[in-house]
Amino acid sequence: MEEAPKHAVGIDVGTNSVRVVVMSVSGHKKPVIVGHKETENSGMRKGMVANLEGPAKAIDVALLDAEKMSGYRVDSATVNVNGAHVLCTRTNGMIAVGAVDHEITVEDVRRIEDMATTTGEIPANREVLALIPYGYRLDGQGGIKNPIGMNGTRLEINAGVVSGLSPICQNVRKTAELSGVLVKKLVASPVAAANAVLTEKQMENGVAVIDFGFATTSIAIFEEGDLQWVSVVPLGSNNVTNDLAICLQTSPEIAEELKRRVSATGDGDSEEVVIGKSKTENRFTKNDIQDVIGARLDEIFDLVRKEFKKAGYDRRLPEGVVLVGGGAKLRDIDVYVKKKLELAVKVGMPVGLSGTLGTTAKSEFATAIGLAFEDMLTDNVAEQKNGAKSDGGLFKKIWAKITKI
Repeated sequence: MEEAPKHAVGIDVGTNSVRVVVMSVSGHKKPVIVGHKETENSGMRKGMVANLEGPAKAIDVALLDAEKMSGYRVDSATVNVNGAHVLCTRTNGMIAVGAVDHEITVEDVRRIEDMATTTGEIPANREVLALIPYGYRLDGQGGIKNPIGMNGTRLEINAGVVSGLSPICQNVRKTAELSGVLVKKLVASPVAAANAVLTEKQMENGVAVIDFGFATTSIAIFEEGDLQWVSVVPLGSNNVTNDLAICLQTSPEIAEELKRRVSATGDGDSEEVVIGKSKTENRFTKNDIQDVIGARLDEIFDLVRKEFKKAGYDRRLPEGVVLVGGGAKLRDIDVYVKKKLELAVKVGMPVGLSGTLGTTAKSEFATAIGLAFEDMLTDNVAEQKNGAKSDGGLFKKIWAKITKI
């Protein structure tokens, strides 16, 4: 008999909006988006919860419509964490596993991974969001990707730990719980977006995802199939809107339209941009608009490039950069970022889906879709009783199956 469809849910709690995606998952078929909703949010600052009631209400409204569309009742989901407090730390760990003839077990791997997350490199006030094993050493032998089944007495690990401040993570859980949703897992926003828009080949060769959001710009860098770096710049596309409103002495609504209509690159000219009609007509020159847009984009992507340099990947990513988020809708933003970062750039769209609804086939839905993928994988991990607790390796195996179908 054919297995009954299951559902997976991703909730992207952004500074300006909440996006919900519900997927139907049936056997080995590609996931299908069966419900989605985007609604305005309040009570958030720079990607972090400032007032529990605002995002809780937005989640409730978005979920109601997504449930009606999908026919599923949602009582749990995977949710994102964002903000400058999210980072990736390199760490090591070592345990004694037994006599010379001891065979490394799943439990040994779990112990060494737990050891890696409890070292002094991860402060007590930080919550571990993900552990990425880069490699193991067994009795001094390095370069081991999977030690299970090998013999040895001492097991070591080199890993990356994605973490966020515990109080901020707890506030995200609380705001979801206020809307009746149990948070199964918290995932850093750029990592979730990468789940939706990257292929295994891109992750292997070296690629970065930049989530250019409303109030933050989040970065996730991948190489050799694993996450190598995560960071968040506390500036976003709304800063461009505010600058235009101030410098051109206009309303935020008109400033937002100017931002969408004028190219993010190029030398501007004296040609006028007209918004409104007759007595409410507003006129601006492209040159003035581009000067303001360019100044703020320079500030944001100078900070982004500093993060690339810190990570050791400045101009070192063969697959370049994949842009997602609301800011990725700016005209010619890919051309601008290519010149600024000196890397190949493209705007990312969700991959690995069947029957994607048109509304979600947009870069700003990447995080919510990636969270739904992670929600699906979290259930699969729970069912893998004989598998090691390794987010990176298991994710790649399941992801490869999805994208090859």
